[in-house]
Amino acid sequence: MKVPRFNGLLRRMRADERGVAFIEFAFAAPVLLFATLGGLELANYALTHLKVNQIAMTVADNAGRVTTGIDEANLYEVFAGANVIGESVDFEANGRIVLSSLQDNGRTGNRHGQTINWQRCWGDLPIDPAYGEEGDGRNDASLEQGMGPPGNRIQSIPGTAVMFAEVTYEYQPLISATILPLSGTIRHESAFNVRGRRNNDISNTQDLARLDCS
Repeated sequence: MKVPRFNGLLRRMRADERGVAFIEFAFAAPVLLFATLGGLELANYALTHLKVNQIAMTVADNAGRVTTGIDEANLYEVFAGANVIGESVDFEANGRIVLSSLQDNGRTGNRHGQTINWQRCWGDLPIDPAYGEEGDGRNDASLEQGMGPPGNRIQSIPGTAVMFAEVTYEYQPLISATILPLSGTIRHESAFNVRGRRNNDISNTQDLARLDCS
């Protein structure tokens, strides 16, 4: 009499599906969690790229719009605007802007080329200018091809200037750096022609601290 009862118990256990959903969820939960967190991290990475690119374009554009003559005070305002854009990603602590005034050096013959007439930096990330420093090319053709990566260099025509912005940011993960193998360094560059400015030498009428790149 005990055997039929035992067989009936086994049949009831085989037919019982009350724990199936819980077991399936236990297997699926890690995959679902990884996909959700990875999606959030990827979206944040893409938005950070857009923000860094916006900073590069805004800095070069705003610096090029100063028409009456460029002053250190103008650059404080330009970088203040960049700080507003990058505040949500703590750009000042984790990023660096290098703003260069690229101009024709006015030399002739084999000394003719481009020069970085002045250069200013803002942000705490220790990154050196990628294409030259203030004064480079002033008396020689070391910047004959201008600034920028090979095949995409920017030059300024005589009598004006190009505002060239290099923006670098060390990505700060939203959740964790181990979720996705994302590049830690985000970099964007932008260049805008100066519009209507007659004197491209920088002044310092308020005796402000120079935002040097050293």
